[in-house]
Amino acid sequence: MRLNFPTSSIACAAVAAMTLLLSACSTAPTVPLGPPAPSARLHLQLSPASLGASVSLQQHLTVERAGRIDEIDTVLEIEPDHLDLVGLAFGQRVMSLHYDGKELKTWRHFMLPKEVQGEDVLQDVQLTLWPAAAIRAALPPGWELEEDGMQRTLRLHREVIAQIDYPDRKAWGGKVILTNLHYRYKLTIQSIVTAP
Repeated sequence: MRLNFPTSSIACAAVAAMTLLLSACSTAPTVPLGPPAPSARLHLQLSPASLGASVSLQQHLTVERAGRIDEIDTVLEIEPDHLDLVGLAFGQRVMSLHYDGKELKTWRHFMLPKEVQGEDVLQDVQLTLWPAAAIRAALPPGWELEEDGMQRTLRLHREVIAQIDYPDRKAWGGKVILTNLHYRYKLTIQSIVTAP
């Protein structure tokens, strides 16, 4: 990720990288037929307290989609009363979000398209980190979450939407792989715990 480009090129590359990453992490469809039907969106927003822990993480994200690989770094802090996430591309802040369990506030670089939504980023964070019981309690009708060993499967009307694997056998402080089968992207998260 550390390439020697002119400053203006770095800014453009940072915006392009974050745009692609967040598009991949979002619930935008892969076919250009407009947004998904409301019933196909989960809209998961759990309270920070329902994680049951306080944690600070540095994360390296790798997104694979349509034969392309993009990488980005994030800093994530979760306390019972808030969740804060900052996304960095080529050392520049390109997006941040703050969630207090009631209101989600987002900031993003002005060149990021309006389709990039903080709600989708928050949802992927919570699907990978939160206890399965907390997620299940918040699922709307038709959705289900199965947990078998170190793998989670998210289904909508029995169709597999996403699988989450924990090869290091822990939700944070190691590797997590989220494979979204419905929207066709793979997100690999490598986390380092910076505070318990």
